[in-house]
Amino acid sequence: MNRLWRPFHRAWDWLAASALVRRGRDLELMHRAMGFATLALVTLAPLLIVVAAADPLGRGGFASWLADGMGLSGRSAKVLTDIISPPTKVVGTTSVWGGILLGVFGVSFAASVQNGYERIWELPSGPWHRIWRQMTWVILLTAYLYQEVQTRTALHGTARIALSTASGMLFFWWGQHFLLGGQVRWRDLLPGAFATMVGLIGLRGFSYLFFTPLILDNAFSYGAVGIVLVVESWLIGVGFVVFGGAMVGHWFCEHHWWARNIDRRPDY
Repeated sequence: MNRLWRPFHRAWDWLAASALVRRGRDLELMHRAMGFATLALVTLAPLLIVVAAADPLGRGGFASWLADGMGLSGRSAKVLTDIISPPTKVVGTTSVWGGILLGVFGVSFAASVQNGYERIWELPSGPWHRIWRQMTWVILLTAYLYQEVQTRTALHGTARIALSTASGMLFFWWGQHFLLGGQVRWRDLLPGAFATMVGLIGLRGFSYLFFTPLILDNAFSYGAVGIVLVVESWLIGVGFVVFGGAMVGHWFCEHHWWARNIDRRPDY
């Protein structure tokens, strides 16, 4: 019996999979993903609602952004749109101070993502005056999500998949490097960006298969609360992938790539 399991043990040791599992436990990955989802719903979603409402092309508002991100279509997308769509006058009723407050909320979300990346790469927290990096990251995140929605009708099939994958790779590759202040080399961050995109593609497929019927069931059984619970569950998955992808990239560098030469260059 031991001989049968010996190749699996060797493969496990060669992959250093136990180190990855231990790293995820030390990072409290699921707890961090739940915090990501909560902050995204409370701080980032209001900002995106205003931005989507101000879209000059008028592509359905924030609900259509969310439905596209979750890979929903048909009745599920319509149910989500009917329940989550904000008032049409949301831009006109948002004051200057309200807009500033939304921006501050967005920065707090970026700060939590930055802290997660710093924990993953075992780096000290950045100084307070680097808040401009968080603001820039939020702006680029919004632009990335906006182009994803716009290409939904402009491109189809392989062309859109290729564009979405390439733009996502670039954003998460650049995003880690930018939020970490250039303390980790570009090539060391590439595996994490790749793992993040693979995870997001898998999450989209999972969402299409499981969340599509679940939204209809929850809307019938619990109404708007049931829809919010499904969206929050999806956001937990996104947070798990974002932090988990970066963690896999760090683990890959340590154990399989430039294991002895991970260069961290301070850039304060």
